[in-house]
Amino acid sequence: MLVDAASPSYRGFRYPAEVIAHAVWLYFRFPLSFREAEELLLERGITVTYETIRQWCTKFGQEYANRLRRRRPRPGDKWHMDEVFIKINGKVHYLWRAVDQEGNILDILVTTKRDTKAAKRFFRRLLKGCQYVPRVIVTDKLRSYGAAHRTVMPSVEHRSSKYLNNRCENSHQPTRQRERAMKRFTSPGHAQQFLSVFSGISPHFRPRRHLLTAHDYRAEMTERLTTWRQVTGTIPATA
Repeated sequence: MLVDAASPSYRGFRYPAEVIAHAVWLYFRFPLSFREAEELLLERGITVTYETIRQWCTKFGQEYANRLRRRRPRPGDKWHMDEVFIKINGKVHYLWRAVDQEGNILDILVTTKRDTKAAKRFFRRLLKGCQYVPRVIVTDKLRSYGAAHRTVMPSVEHRSSKYLNNRCENSHQPTRQRERAMKRFTSPGHAQQFLSVFSGISPHFRPRRHLLTAHDYRAEMTERLTTWRQVTGTIPATA
């Protein structure tokens, strides 16, 4: 099957692009281990080891996530930010997350501390990724946010309240579910790498179903699956 020139390169891989993309989709869309993904592929007559699936996810996961992000509409101008703790090898780390008013994930960052330096680093990462300044940011009462706000984006309105930030707090739930399924992360780098890909792929397949009728939900998912096949190069982008 012909694909567009911008499609990922699968040269040198023994398995076709459809199999690789399907394996990556299984792992990042559902709370599965590599061995469980291997079993699901075996049920379909595809013999592949879990280590091979791991390599596919490492090589293609971030590229797929980046391609999906480039296709999404520009995020909103109201950013909600929140941080939660995650334990890695028995030590507490912090996962910073920002979403817009529609719940679209803007970026994530894993740090060892929850101080002003970490908050500034997260703010600068957001501005670099989105390449524009929001109208307003909403955070909890953590004082590091206020210090980072005054330094990095002082012209932006800052609202600080534990009651206004449910949008971001709720977005942590899929990560918590996946963290439990994975028996926790092995290192800060592993957490950052996985969650960067996960936050790009998983939300693409999670439309706000409670706001859609069954017919509209199926139509929306069909469109999103078509987009997935386009970014993975398994159908032409003009199809």
